[in-house]
Amino acid sequence: MTVLYEDNHIIIVNKESGEIVQGDKTGDVPLSEIVKAWIKEKYNKPGNVFLGVVHRLDRPVSGVVVFAKTSKALARLNAMFAKHDEVRKTYWALTKKRPEVEQGTLTHWLVRNEKQNKSYAYDAERPNSKKAILNYKVIGSTDRYTLIEVELLTGRHHQIRCQLAKIGCPIKGDLKYGAERSNPDGSISLLARKVEFVHPVSKELIMIEAPLPDDALWQNFKQ
Repeated sequence: MTVLYEDNHIIIVNKESGEIVQGDKTGDVPLSEIVKAWIKEKYNKPGNVFLGVVHRLDRPVSGVVVFAKTSKALARLNAMFAKHDEVRKTYWALTKKRPEVEQGTLTHWLVRNEKQNKSYAYDAERPNSKKAILNYKVIGSTDRYTLIEVELLTGRHHQIRCQLAKIGCPIKGDLKYGAERSNPDGSISLLARKVEFVHPVSKELIMIEAPLPDDALWQNFKQ
């Protein structure tokens, strides 16, 4: 775990692929507990440490995760993240296929299948569907892969994975959404690259960027 930003009210860390943000049925130690232990040790805190989960990233995804260190910050951050227009989230995705249009907005209606833990994208509204919108643009490429920057305008289950697959550009390593093969480490090549928001207490603009994963393909795009 790498801490990217910390103050009295919030802590922002870089999640590795394979880590879970919050506890689930696997029983694996979640990132939230790792952060709590880090805070407890750093400040030699007695008793329980408060830490609020503000948002989540899928297990195979890496990048920026924001936690609240106080109940006041948690309530305000929850409200901000729920609205989506108060928090700007930027993702980078590697795909084998290049989109036909280099830059644009994708709008689909997503239906979540709980049993499969998978979402399906449709061009028109369906029963139980939720509208999903994102902006994207191609920002780089290698001989075999394309780097796409995505800005989420809604927050749906597996939204980026599902919508990119819908336009024929599944994310590298994402077998669930049509990638040809898995990544050796079980990750998918999707990075929560940057988060921007006004601090819920100090009202300063916070802009935090995650480092690129430490593998040769990602490192091609180091600026």
